[in-house]
Amino acid sequence: MSSKRIVEAAGGILYRHNEHTGQVEVCVVHRPKYDDWSWPKGKLEANESHRHAAVREIGEETGHDVQLGAWLGDVEYPLAAEGRKARHKVAGDGTVKHVAYWMATLLDRAHARLLAPAFGPVHRADADEINGVVWLTIDQARKKLTHSTDRDILALFVDRLEEGADHAATLLLVRHAKAESRKQWKGTDAARPITPNGAVAAYALDRELACYAPTRLASSPWVRCQQTMEMLSWQTGMTVHLVDQLTEDAFAADPQAAWDTFATLIDDALDGGTTGAVCMHRPVIGGMFEHLRPMCATKTLAKTLIAKTPYMPTGNALAILFIRDADGAPRIIDIQKVAPIVY
Repeated sequence: MSSKRIVEAAGGILYRHNEHTGQVEVCVVHRPKYDDWSWPKGKLEANESHRHAAVREIGEETGHDVQLGAWLGDVEYPLAAEGRKARHKVAGDGTVKHVAYWMATLLDRAHARLLAPAFGPVHRADADEINGVVWLTIDQARKKLTHSTDRDILALFVDRLEEGADHAATLLLVRHAKAESRKQWKGTDAARPITPNGAVAAYALDRELACYAPTRLASSPWVRCQQTMEMLSWQTGMTVHLVDQLTEDAFAADPQAAWDTFATLIDDALDGGTTGAVCMHRPVIGGMFEHLRPMCATKTLAKTLIAKTPYMPTGNALAILFIRDADGAPRIIDIQKVAPIVY
């Protein structure tokens, strides 16, 4: 049994397209304690997910509001080697730092304020923690970064750019939170509500969904789906748009109409360059997965869309990133599992 102690951290590559040169620029920060240039990152707080820590730490260290995009990868190195150029040559006490990285983009300040009640506070880092923030081209960043592990993450970022991730749109597919059992519920199935534990999960899920900065919320009109999405609606003031074609009964009667509706949500996200979130039922999710698997860029991604019930846990979501291929058809380049932390 391994005795290795792991310190969890998260961060990302915040990037933008320079409006004058058209080049991609990335944001690099200077840490005076170590006198190094690195990606914005930091340790997870108590009861915090990696994705939430990534958004929070990037915001704290760069001073910018951000939203997550494609997953990049992770690195590990001895904690004792923090700040040193030769990280893998330092043994220390065996404690390892594990850092997860995402792509991130700038978020409109007004929308960041809208999401703040769901996401939580972001405080600017002190000058003794971060005393320099610069935007660099990829070539400049490669020369500026102090650590080889950061250059490894930059290489993954370049790979993502080559597959079009900087033009990706995200759709958050949510399975409604735990509902009262069919056997015990005396009303109609459409009116079956989520349980108190389900409400807790739905509330906690908001914090994770906010990392992707959704701008449009949609749901099956059945109560358990509405209640799951209404948590985020209540915190942000965004309206939940009800989609009749995504109920269990509507899907059973006309699966193609349900898919056509979902495909429209994908097109809306791609055409608008925005993030949507939609809540639906277990059997409807299974039907959507059948259409989504052939869109996946790799077989590994396709396997993420489970082929048998229950497809995904209640109160969980998938962040699905789409681009348009050469023919203009939607193509999936990333799928991230999004789970609430309930404590």
